[in-house]
Amino acid sequence: MNAFASRHAIIIGGGASGVLLAYQLLQRSTPDFRITLIEKRPEVGRGLAYHTGNPEHVLNVRVANMSALPDEPDHFWRWLASREDVPPPCPDPYCFVPRRIYGDYIASLLMTSKGRSSHRLSIVQGTCVGVSEEPGEVSVRLDDGRCYIGDIAVLATGHDVRSCSPGYADPWVLPSSAGIDPDATILILGTGLTMVDYVQSVIQDGHCGPIVAMSRRGLLTKPHRRVDPIRIEETDVPFGAGISHLLRWFRNRVDAHVAQGGDWRSVIDGLRPYTQRLWRELPPASKRRFLEHARAWWDVHRHRMAPEVEARITDALCAGRLTVMAAKVAGIEPNEAGARIRYRRRGQSEILSMQVGAIVDCTGIVKDPLASANPAVRSLFERGLARVDPLHIGIETSADCAIVNHGGVASRRLFAVGPLTRAAFWEIIAIPDIRNQCAELAAKLADVNEASLAEFIAAPPLSC
Repeated sequence: MNAFASRHAIIIGGGASGVLLAYQLLQRSTPDFRITLIEKRPEVGRGLAYHTGNPEHVLNVRVANMSALPDEPDHFWRWLASREDVPPPCPDPYCFVPRRIYGDYIASLLMTSKGRSSHRLSIVQGTCVGVSEEPGEVSVRLDDGRCYIGDIAVLATGHDVRSCSPGYADPWVLPSSAGIDPDATILILGTGLTMVDYVQSVIQDGHCGPIVAMSRRGLLTKPHRRVDPIRIEETDVPFGAGISHLLRWFRNRVDAHVAQGGDWRSVIDGLRPYTQRLWRELPPASKRRFLEHARAWWDVHRHRMAPEVEARITDALCAGRLTVMAAKVAGIEPNEAGARIRYRRRGQSEILSMQVGAIVDCTGIVKDPLASANPAVRSLFERGLARVDPLHIGIETSADCAIVNHGGVASRRLFAVGPLTRAAFWEIIAIPDIRNQCAELAAKLADVNEASLAEFIAAPPLSC
């Protein structure tokens, strides 16, 4: 991307991705660079990931790796230790803290920046329902009719989760609040980290009935252990190889490390600096094979749960409160007590059934990007300003986060960061990856060139 100057950037989404980008822009740009941050929730910095108030919902990455600033790896730990109102919630940086606390940390970054640059940052509460690009400007429309004009718009809306289907319980609402019979069986679709969160909420809420978690493979997220990543030389990584060769190389590295008394987690974590490049250079056919056959196995090993969460889930399994099942739903018949579920266990042909009081979809990410519940993303598709990537897992973006339009042209004014860009970056759902992405994009957007200032209109964030 050519360096250019912009005087007004509109960031859509005030969760972690949006706040990290706003923070970096405030630090790197000139005094005439203004930012409007739009967030539908009352508080910035939380989004879907960090809004929970349940103290049992902890980070799935240790404190040592959760700094928001790439050049200050211990920033989050120092922030925890510096709080005067409460003692640090853990004894050292190798611990896992409640996600609500991390939301406080993210919000504090922007509040500090706003205190120094109040004339440059505007925080707007509202839901973006439309984004358009015109010669010389972009416009962003909110659901209450307000409209903002800027030079750049960046989508930072986080995980594009599916809307709650009719008859399904919301995984972010407690069973008691959803009117679920406390003795009824709850069926959870999906066995990943969202399921783990919901199970903890269900048990804490006092639900007494059985909990059944079902997914195609029945894989349960692996736990963290106190191990450090090994050093893997970049020259040793088979970039550009097909998926079969790459997986053989990876398994051999794991086997060799384990044979020497090491832990497989160290190899996965040692590969982390290279995962985005590996994905980028993986042949298209190999990407499809990975998504179909290996993705679930990678996810449960790569995205792990904290040891204390593992203990609670293990207790629930041993007590019979939770059952994890490899199976597929074959039919759902609603009735007065909830629904009769017909399902088939993995590897078997017999159709079984069970009565449940509620069904909770914890499969998370939308499978069809065109079915997005995000009105801002939908507006881009409708206007031809965005298109689905070839793998059909998200919107297509260039290597510098520019959104690619229906004709295959990367925009110079519309960008995206965070999980929305997973089609291009794959490993872009965790803070260590998002912070680097936001810092790199901010550096490009804030690279002011006086000769290019005339190309942009310095319009105030008022009305269209």
